Amino acid sequence: MPALLLKNGRVIDPASGYDATGDVLIHDGLIAGTGANLSMSGADVFDATGLIVAPGFIDMHVHLREPGFEHAETIESGARAAAAGGFTSICPMPNTSPVNDNATVTRYIVDEARRRAAVNVFPIGAITKDSRGEDLAAIGSMREAGAVAISDDGRPVMNARVMRRAMEYARSFGIPVINHCEDLHLSAGGDMHEGAESVRLGLRGIPGCSEDVMVARDILLAEVTGARYHVAHISAKHSVEMVAFAKARGLAVTSEATPHHFLLADADMHSFDSNYKMKPPLRGKGDVNAVIEGIVNGAIDAIATDHAPHPGSEKMQEFERCPFGIIGLETALGIALQQLVHSERISLAKMVAMFTANPARILGLQRGTLAAGAPGDVTIFSTTRSWTYDVNKSFSKSRNSPFDGMEFQGGPVATVVNGEIVWRADR
Repeated sequence: MPALLLKNGRVIDPASGYDATGDVLIHDGLIAGTGANLSMSGADVFDATGLIVAPGFIDMHVHLREPGFEHAETIESGARAAAAGGFTSICPMPNTSPVNDNATVTRYIVDEARRRAAVNVFPIGAITKDSRGEDLAAIGSMREAGAVAISDDGRPVMNARVMRRAMEYARSFGIPVINHCEDLHLSAGGDMHEGAESVRLGLRGIPGCSEDVMVARDILLAEVTGARYHVAHISAKHSVEMVAFAKARGLAVTSEATPHHFLLADADMHSFDSNYKMKPPLRGKGDVNAVIEGIVNGAIDAIATDHAPHPGSEKMQEFERCPFGIIGLETALGIALQQLVHSERISLAKMVAMFTANPARILGLQRGTLAAGAPGDVTIFSTTRSWTYDVNKSFSKSRNSPFDGMEFQGGPVATVVNGEIVWRADR
């Protein structure tokens, strides 16, 4: 494979603080250099004039559905959607069938990804066997097989003693515990955020406190165990405040937010449109503002999509019966630019860090940087290109998105994985 030379882009590498117009050279799948007027005989040249050249974006929270639910998504199709969204690495949650709770399943995901995925795939293993919240999964062997974190995601561990033991084990293996923070007793039967909108629509509510009480519990356990603890898809005002408090105390607590939780509120939901049904649910406007403020002040470290594909046969049912979740890999960058950068809430460099250096740090990945010797993963994007999202042209096997027809200013232009261009907007 010839070397790849990315010329004349604005190169932003938050991990090193580099931000200047210049070139990036990739040779033998690794970053060979960053700077002005680089050259190499025989290299393929990509003209990045007017574009942003950044470390490869990392999505630390996706659902690829394989093994077991290939009718909704496969490792191959999900990876293609990731590449089209500018992501070079993705981390699938363990709620497959069978659940990724042992080294055999972890190895299957790793091996299939190596054979068929356009991007890097780093599996997240389960906390408990079959994600039932009772007995710990084979954490050590999953780690050895390639798992980069543990989580029971949509089936949060309700037993505090089990969660404490999980944190202790995770600390010994040097990986973080990621929790979908939801008290299942408080949220039981709910379909959307509890508030005026749920009353108006006559739908059962999921209160914000169902997230808050779990965040509070886990922060206390993280302090007791010294574990690295990460709050997935944070959505509630008090939860954001508690994470900020934990950080101020010096605890190893981090969090992520999804684009839909800093763009949409429950009042934006079209009546009974199942594409607006997800967990955590779209919250009130005050919660949305709190999530944005958490991004601004650093309480929230990363942007993750929680890409959750469901086929139309499952999603297009009565609102109360359809599953939670939306796809989001191909729209994440456009939404982040719109809501955070174009609005001047955060700098472009900070947004890039939330897609690169920060998730790499949280998961302990040797990626998210353009330093010499790093893997040759690069995301090239525009801050000005006008485009409209057409869900029917998505690379995902599913179509459950509330963003169909949405117009964007800026988005991915090309995705480079290990020195190879795996997706281009113009092709």
